[in-house]
Amino acid sequence: MRIRDIIEQKGITTKELAERMGISQSALNQHISGNPSIKVLTSIASNLGVDIWELFVSPEEVRPNSDTTVLTCPKCGAKLKVIESKD
Repeated sequence: MRIRDIIEQKGITTKELAERMGISQSALNQHISGNPSIKVLTSIASNLGVDIWELFVSPEEVRPNSDTTVLTCPKCGAKLKVIESKD
């Protein structure tokens, strides 16, 4: 995941992000290093001001003019097909 990279790009610390989320810095670090739930990922993305998919892949890595992107899970190596909804 790219959470630490995004935190750095936003010019904040994990402590500041944890405060925004209403959790301890230790809890945030455990989520980042572990297997966070969708609820936690949604909160992280919201508090960083990014879309949830950006926690996994940078905008530069997304193919232009494509509604489908295939990502590789950094934990298990599984291929994940992401389809953008135009809703």
